[in-house]
Amino acid sequence: MNYEELLDRAGKNMPEKTGDSARFETPKARGHIEGNKTIISNFKQIADTLERPIEHLLKCVLKELATPGELRKDAAIIGTRLSASRINEKIEKYVNDFVLCPACKKPDTQLVKENKILFIKCSACGAKQSVELKMQK
Repeated sequence: MNYEELLDRAGKNMPEKTGDSARFETPKARGHIEGNKTIISNFKQIADTLERPIEHLLKCVLKELATPGELRKDAAIIGTRLSASRINEKIEKYVNDFVLCPACKKPDTQLVKENKILFIKCSACGAKQSVELKMQK
């Protein structure tokens, strides 16, 4: 093989062009309080933006908030009155733990489970690292 063929082959094996992490912003929760419950109306959009399963995001946020909750259509119902800033703080923590690559800090990652261990795998730099166990269970 000559140099140009090798270069073409390497180009085909490269991951797709990824977004710039400087432009990535964590989505903010929008919602309202109804009685003793907090309803986050854009919870599905947040999960879609982060490219994570909505159930995983809800489970981790509820665990961090130490409160019960459930999904109804595209909204999350949290079983206590909470401020938007507190919910956004927990979503930001989720992003740091489960979305951003620990090596390059880009959001181009997937969660991969291998032998009961959850890994975060970056498609931008190729890094693979296990995720903290405390929030997976």
